[in-house]
Parts: sequence; structure tokens; C-alpha cells
Amino acid sequence: MIAVPILLSLATGAFAASASDWQSRSIYQVLTDRFATSDGSGPSCNTEDKKFCGGTYKGITSHLDYIQGMGFDAVWISPIVKNIDGNTGHGEAYHSYWPVDLNHLNERFGTADDLKELSAALHKRGMYLMVDIVVNHFAATSTPPSLTYNGFSPFTAEADYHPFCFMTDYNNQTQVEQCWLGDNNVALVDINTESENVVNTYNAWIKNLTSFYNIDGIRIDTVKHVRKDFWPAFVKNSGVFSIGEVLSNETDYTGDYTNYMDAVLDYPSWFAITQAFASTTGNIALIAQNIPETQKYFKNGGISTGAFLENHDQPRFQSWTTDLSLVKNAMAYTFVTDGIPILYYGQEQGYTGGNEPANREALWFASYQTENKPLVDHVARLNAARKASIAGDSKFLSTQMKVVANNTHNIAVQKGKLLTALTNVGSKGAAEKFELSGTGYSANEQLVDVLSCTNITADASGNVNVAFAGGNPQVIIPVSQLSGSGLCGSAKSATTTSSSSGSNNGATTLGLSAFIATVFGVVGMLPLLF
Repeated sequence: MIAVPILLSLATGAFAASASDWQSRSIYQVLTDRFATSDGSGPSCNTEDKKFCGGTYKGITSHLDYIQGMGFDAVWISPIVKNIDGNTGHGEAYHSYWPVDLNHLNERFGTADDLKELSAALHKRGMYLMVDIVVNHFAATSTPPSLTYNGFSPFTAEADYHPFCFMTDYNNQTQVEQCWLGDNNVALVDINTESENVVNTYNAWIKNLTSFYNIDGIRIDTVKHVRKDFWPAFVKNSGVFSIGEVLSNETDYTGDYTNYMDAVLDYPSWFAITQAFASTTGNIALIAQNIPETQKYFKNGGISTGAFLENHDQPRFQSWTTDLSLVKNAMAYTFVTDGIPILYYGQEQGYTGGNEPANREALWFASYQTENKPLVDHVARLNAARKASIAGDSKFLSTQMKVVANNTHNIAVQKGKLLTALTNVGSKGAAEKFELSGTGYSANEQLVDVLSCTNITADASGNVNVAFAGGNPQVIIPVSQLSGSGLCGSAKSATTTSSSSGSNNGATTLGLSAFIATVFGVVGMLPLLF
């Protein structure tokens, strides 16, 4: 075993990134075991086997060019502590959400030095490290009375855990917080976070963990399964940004947890996005309804959320639709909202895995390719548009988004001067114009859709007309914000149209290698050599 000297060590200082520091970031989520191997090999990895495939911290470190090249400046990795050993009725703990020992690393991912090297490599690039944390439970292959607790660490007494009862009623909050998740194959033994000993131990542990590995943020698993009053002290002791998982489509229920930590994953919006764009009959109105609810019930509105389309717990979006225009619209929304954009690895490569474990594919099968990958290009442009908006408007991050217009198939949202028009008509849908007023643009202001590099001119009243040719989204910013961004090469090279004539799909674009190197300053790395 690899000892993690976190409870006894004098640790070095971390970035101690705050919530405001994280707001300007975009996060790339990796499942550590499935992202990259240490030696660059591509071993077989059948997701149905539910076994370790060989991804490591060294593998992530060696592929940071790939991540940063798409414009991401933070990486979220799997939980790092030791997990249950061997095969179980549900496979191996390759995902690392079955902890048993807080004081040792999951050695399948590498050593303490390997993790420190990943942290240092990220910081050298100006990027942040986010580590997934499991507080709610430890894992076991047995239940009482045969379960013994002395194999866990540091919580070895039965009193450190809630009495045995499997979850049966998710509408009963006491059950949600105190009964056990899992089943008889893998029981998730619910930790007694009411215990003073447990609380004190956890607070000391997280304080030392973030410092020792120079962690900049934590993503907290199964937040709603722990009493709310536990979280403020835990988050404070971490000394870094915290974002929690609250799996619920209820905005008021989910939003309340932002009173106890910095942010939560925006599951209510995820439900709305997937229902709106998974088919051409989706309900766009759900998005329009969700935005004001988020602003009402979340502590800081959508600013205290993480926006996502895919993750390791849910089917990949492209398991529901193969229409690339629908995929691009859904992906675009997560980059133009108030929340921090989060992209799950493989999404940019068009992975199509359905329910777990199919949605946990190895990325090495895609060879980390960036050329002729439409979604890699799409993601890079979305990241660049957001960065340009932040650079061009000091109030962009604190300005809450608004719905400009919506109808049966279309919606336009705006954050600052970033205007986004989305549709679910699909790639074969009829082209239709969408007139947008109340955008705050000046008369005849020069704008550009950064996805197609098409220039648009607002009319004399500052209104904008867009057309959804091919069902593609449009992400529009003032030409004045392009200065120095490298987007679309330059405003001068973009194809020009008037607001009344809409998009021009023949717009001039840079090759992806040149585009990424220009926008994000990642030179000498594309095309990638893998």
C-alpha cells in the first residue's frame, strides 16, 4: 500500500482558489482509470467488464496539451483514496467511488509523487486541479451482522456509522441522509456524520489533503446524503472551492445546498437541457422556465452552479441522439450560462455510451485526435467565446443571464453581450429566422457568430435576426471583443452578412491546429503526436 502522509504532515501551500477564482474557469472531467495510461499504451477496455483498464495520474499529466488545447483551464479527477480491493458483484472499483481508507491512495492510479507531479504540471500551465471527494460512505461486500468495521480507516468502530438500513424512500430526507446506498453486492456503509469524532477527523483530513497535494477545488459526491449542517465546516477546512453533487430535478431542493457550500452541479438545468435537445420534439420551454427558478432558489443564482451535459453517472447525450446539430446546441448551452462549464471526457470525441458502465469508455481508443473532429472544434470555440466575453467585460461573470426570446423550437439567451441562439429543429429542419430584440446592442453594432465566423450587423434599433440553417446554434459576441482573442482568425476575415439575412455557413475558418494555438497560446503541440 502507498501511505498518504496527510494527517501527520506539514504540507506545502495550495493555490487556495476561491469561488470567484473558479468562475472564470472551465473544467474538463476525467475518469482517471479511463483517460490515459502511463506509458501511452492502449490496452483493451471492455466497459461491460467493469474492471480497471490502466489509466493513471502520469497518463493525465502527459496529455495536458490535449485538454488545455481545447481551452480548459481546470481538470477534475476521480476520487484518490484507497478503494475496495478485487472483484465484487458489481465489478472492480475502477471509478474510485468505493472508499475504504482515507489514509492511503488508490495505488492503481499511481503514487503520491505522481499526483503531486500532476498538480505541479497543471499549476505550471496556470490550470487548476479539482479532486472528487466521497464523504458519505465507505464500501463493503457484506452487511451486518457479518460486516466488520475494523478494516476501514480511520473510522473503525460501529458507532462511526449509521445503523444498517438500505434506502427505500427518496422522499424521506432522514432516510436519504442516514440509510445506506448500494445493495448486498456492494453496500455503501453510511458514515455517522453526526459523530463529533467523525466530524473532527474529516475536517482535519480535508484540510491536510488539499494542502499536501496543492488541490485547488473539490467536487463532493452524494452531498444530499449527508446532513446539511455538516458541510460548512468541512468546506471551510478544505480552504478551497467546493462544488457538490445533488441529484435532483427540483430547483428549490437543489438550490438550498448552495447555502452550505460554494456551488452545486446544476442537475435541474441538465434535466431541462436533455429534454429540450434530445429530439426534434423536445420541450424548449423547460429551459426558459428553469433560468428564473435557478436565479430565485440558488444562493447566487446560476453563478453558484456547474453546468454540464454529461458525466459518469448519466448516459452520454449521444446515446439519445446522433443528430450533430442537436448535440452542438445542447453542448453550447452549458458554456453560455451563468455556471462554470464542465465537459466530461470523451464528449468531444462523440462517445455514445449509454447507462453506466457503457458511459465510461477509454479515451485512448480515440487516439486523442483533434483534427477533423467537429466537436473538438466546437468545444474550443465555445471556450474561446466565453474567455473573450470575460476579457471584454469586467462585469460579465457577475451578470445573470436572461431569456431574450423563445418559441416552440427556439430559444435565445444572453449574458452580458454574449448572445446565444439555440434550436432543436435538427439538421434536417427547415431554416427559420428568429428575430431578437432587447439585446442591448447599439444601432448597427457589428457582431460575429464565433461558431461559423459569420459577421452580423444589428439593425437601427439594436435588434438581431438569426437563421438556423442546418439547425446549428449561434454564439454571438461584439466584433470589438474579438480583439486579441484569435477567434475566427480576425473579424476582417469573417464572411459578412446583415442581421436580416442571418448566418452564412460558408464562413471562412482557421484549421483547428492554427485556431487552438492562436486562441489559447498552446503552440508547438498540434497536431498532437499520439
